[in-house]
Amino acid sequence: MGLKHVVIISVARDDLPDGGASQFVKCIEVVRKYNPDTTVEVLIPDFQGDHASLDMVIVAKPEIINHNIETVERISPKIRHRATYERSLEVLAYIKEQDPEIFTKTGIMLGLGETQEEVAQAMDDCLNANVDFFTIGQYLQPSPKHFKLHEYVSMHQFGVYRRMGMEKGFKFVASSPQVRSSYKAHEALAAGGASK
Repeated sequence: MGLKHVVIISVARDDLPDGGASQFVKCIEVVRKYNPDTTVEVLIPDFQGDHASLDMVIVAKPEIINHNIETVERISPKIRHRATYERSLEVLAYIKEQDPEIFTKTGIMLGLGETQEEVAQAMDDCLNANVDFFTIGQYLQPSPKHFKLHEYVSMHQFGVYRRMGMEKGFKFVASSPQVRSSYKAHEALAAGGASK
């Protein structure tokens, strides 16, 4: 297919013994078999912090492992009912501890009522977990049942956050309303110096 970079994602599968880790591995192996020059990124759940499941994905050696913290620490319990802010940071740190050559990536959504100071702290927390790439996008309320949108963040503020993240030390920061975790994914890898 001539793909340069693929992003493999899934919903959380806490109903499976390994949280779906083995399926990520199978997908990585198939990409490697048929497209050996294609770089691979996986967007994983936290696997409930299970190291055995995380190890399966780490050993498969995708170029990037992405796990989103989703929002700042204060708001996290209000929108993340199964995952926690602290566990997400632990997952990201564990990945880097096990294989420093794998790039780690995370992201947050804005417009949930966070402050600039809280966003800065989230960046610091992620850098302390040795995260390489950081994405920032606009939260859009999927339905009336979901967490209420607090505000649409200005383009100027997204720019402020991008500069802040780069100055703090991330290798790549994508920050604008349309950004999602896979936005310009291959550019992040190139910024890290590891594109094929």
